[in-house]
Amino acid sequence: MSLHIEIEHHRKALIVRLEGELDHHTAEPVKLRMEEALQKSKSNHMILCLKGLSFMDSSGLGVILGRYKQVKARNGQIIVCDVNPAVYRLLEMSGLFKIVSIQADEKQALGSLEAVS
Repeated sequence: MSLHIEIEHHRKALIVRLEGELDHHTAEPVKLRMEEALQKSKSNHMILCLKGLSFMDSSGLGVILGRYKQVKARNGQIIVCDVNPAVYRLLEMSGLFKIVSIQADEKQALGSLEAVS
């Protein structure tokens, strides 16, 4: 299976929607698209909407951690939202929720950023 990525600019946040499988086959192109979008934008924050993400492995964790470092360098934060149970379990077991926030959906993620700004 492949991965579809959609990137939208919303005020000071990049919203990245992933659909499909984020694994060692798809991680590199996703990483490059996200890096390019961050470099071109003035966004400090990133929201990762994982609603359509059916699978993720350690390569996907690496993509998120790398973007965390980029966003942190801009004094921003990453918020993940709409996470299915299988992906949630991987993120939780990895300890990722110690450094990134989680929200139920995009609306709540955007609201939490506006409360911080």
